[in-house]
Amino acid sequence: MTHQYTELRRELETLTTEAFRPELAEIDRMPTLEITRIMNGEDATVPAAVAGQLPSIAAAIDGIAERMARGGRLVYAGAGTAGRLGVLDASECPPTFNTTPGREVVGLIAGGPDAMVTSVEGAEDSRELAAADLSALRLTEADAVVGISASGRTPYAVGAVEYARKVGALTVGLSCNAGSQLAAAADHGIEVVVGPELVSGSTRLKSGTAQKLVLNMLSTITMIRLGKTYGNLMVDVRASNEKLRARSRRIVALATGAGDAAIEAALTATDGEVKPAILTLLAQVDASTAARLLADSKGHLRTAIDAAAHPH
Repeated sequence: MTHQYTELRRELETLTTEAFRPELAEIDRMPTLEITRIMNGEDATVPAAVAGQLPSIAAAIDGIAERMARGGRLVYAGAGTAGRLGVLDASECPPTFNTTPGREVVGLIAGGPDAMVTSVEGAEDSRELAAADLSALRLTEADAVVGISASGRTPYAVGAVEYARKVGALTVGLSCNAGSQLAAAADHGIEVVVGPELVSGSTRLKSGTAQKLVLNMLSTITMIRLGKTYGNLMVDVRASNEKLRARSRRIVALATGAGDAAIEAALTATDGEVKPAILTLLAQVDASTAARLLADSKGHLRTAIDAAAHPH
């Protein structure tokens, strides 16, 4: 066991995300304002690191969108902070893009839901647990799996990608170290190297920020590719509260230029669904025709508008 821990310590010492920064050894003696300046300066370097991975990110998005267009799912898998970020991104897709909760974009965290708020000891060390979690989802070759790990060596994330490849699913490995096991195991490796953290090894900082930025891209641009937006408008937004109902009316107004009465009538006719409401107004069709046109266009509003303007 001592040998195992010695090997692990040596491995961690080679990781950029774990590096110690002697120039910050006295940070606890600095004035608070100075610490905020240092931390803000550190955070400002993250977008540039993400920019260096844009071609890899774009390739991953195109692969994910192609799978999802055929009915597949986007599944995030990670442990600790990385897993929480995946669950967060997945949970935000239903209200933003009207995806079915737990069905189209899924977040898995090592140790299950309890691990969102407490540490589940040992869960991140198990490749087998990742395989079991994905097997429980009945993962198929139609799906896409994104393993997330700052170190790029977390067994749960690596195991998720390895299992997904065996069943033929598309795989993406998102890490913050170059030459990572995770990227090597995946079809698409995304390695956003942000450098050592302000607090040594605290990868919820720059690494977490980098992961959040990339996950924002993966889900948002995939949804754009799937027709979940019209221009930069969230036309698939789910109006589940008063704020979102008000946003729905505003989106219809921005897309159509129609007056309040026409917008209310359109949303009433389409049971509050923004996309068909816009189509009824722009194409001058009734709600049932709008629904058919959208079904024929696989949910792409621009395609449906063109079809209404140029019927066969």
